[in-house]
Amino acid sequence: MLNLGTMTLALVLVGLVPAQDDAGLEKATFAGGCFWCMEPPFDKLDGVKSTTSGYIDGHVDNPSYEQVSTGGTGHTEAVQVVYDPKLVSYEKLLEVFWINVDPTDAKGQFCDRGSQYRTGIFYHSEEQKALAEASKKKLEESGRIAMPIVTPVTAATTFFRAEEYHQDYYVKSSFRYKLYRRGCGRDRVLKKLWGSTD
Repeated sequence: MLNLGTMTLALVLVGLVPAQDDAGLEKATFAGGCFWCMEPPFDKLDGVKSTTSGYIDGHVDNPSYEQVSTGGTGHTEAVQVVYDPKLVSYEKLLEVFWINVDPTDAKGQFCDRGSQYRTGIFYHSEEQKALAEASKKKLEESGRIAMPIVTPVTAATTFFRAEEYHQDYYVKSSFRYKLYRRGCGRDRVLKKLWGSTD
């Protein structure tokens, strides 16, 4: 007969009970073109607990990558960040977001074209909305980017986790990821837009 401790362990192993207490953690959702490229900059931050590639802002439930990539579902590729606000602020996440995208391009990002690769900040609270809008306004007024900032700030809708092979792709398939990123010209455009971000 299972005692309560053994039963809880069994449920953790099959994924029915969380393995740790996530109290106090918050989530943020950003779209910046290919989601493979948006996980690494957030994963580097102390206080970020996880990044998940997925699809948001569409009109089809549980879309597949093949469906989203056609542009017909209305979704955009996005990354959802779970973070500890005691260790990293939402403002810091916004700073990292901006310097990893081209916020002047409304038709995609770098070599990936279409609405499924558009940029976006998807807020989960009124506080996030206010901070995101203030961050966007500050960037617009800074003169750092000459062209209009077209990245929208909108309420988060249902986020669908992408297929497992997309998760941590830059780790699992590092060689292919580097080839794709180089071929897409992402770093070249980012350097031209933002200069050195170190």
